[in-house]
Amino acid sequence: MEQQVFYRTVKVDGLSVFYREVGPKDAPVILLLHGLPSSSRMFQSLLARLGDQYHLIAPDYPGYGHSDWPDPRQFSYTFDAIANVMNGLTVALRLSHYTLYMQDYGGPVGFRMALAHPERVQALIVQDAVAHNEGLGANWATRRAFWADRPAGETALRSDLLSLAATKRRHVGDDPTVELYDPDLWMDEYAFLNSPGQAQIQSDLFYDYRTNVEAYPTWQAWMQKTHPKLLVLWGRHDLSFDPGEPERYRRDVPSAEVHVLDAGHFALDTKADEIATLVRGFMKGQK
Repeated sequence: MEQQVFYRTVKVDGLSVFYREVGPKDAPVILLLHGLPSSSRMFQSLLARLGDQYHLIAPDYPGYGHSDWPDPRQFSYTFDAIANVMNGLTVALRLSHYTLYMQDYGGPVGFRMALAHPERVQALIVQDAVAHNEGLGANWATRRAFWADRPAGETALRSDLLSLAATKRRHVGDDPTVELYDPDLWMDEYAFLNSPGQAQIQSDLFYDYRTNVEAYPTWQAWMQKTHPKLLVLWGRHDLSFDPGEPERYRRDVPSAEVHVLDAGHFALDTKADEIATLVRGFMKGQK
């Protein structure tokens, strides 16, 4: 029987943070961390499928969805800052142990959380999120140029990252079965990206993405040392990242469970049933 999803907010460091919550309070917790330019809404299909057995919490980052969008002059849009807010959320909600489900931007947010409080993290689920420089692929040349010279590269970066074509491409990738994708997925996100202040927020945060690349060796070393329980889910039609990235995770954690799906960057768009089944299998035995 499908469980009721609740839509709530909580104050963290003076910010109103929105989150979706479903499932028994005493069940294993899965904290779902979304990507760009999505929000917790990307996990709605998973909440409906797993809420009977797990306690799922899907927050919106500051600057996204229904959380506060503080002015960039008052809030530093960095991955460190977002991870700090997400850690604050876990404290506010009294989450002492959880599995991190990390998609896209959820990777750099989640790895920061894991390294800051490894005792809280029971397992990792990675869905199309990168932890190796090689995983960024050739199409990141414009983005690396932006990191090297922000004033010179910002216009090209915004076109590369925030345009309607880029927003659609993130979902569909090179999947030939375009008819499986609801156009509202990218049209709603494109409308969000054109909201007042969003271009600056997203440019600031993406400029900070260079700190993720610098941190990749640290994340890899932590995985190689601790061998966390790890499930890697990847869309074979994802054009955002290099397709060899799933096996790089397996290189760091040989016991990792790796599945490449017939899906795009946001694999839940078309493979929610399959992903829910894989997550259930992975979560068995966790308390």
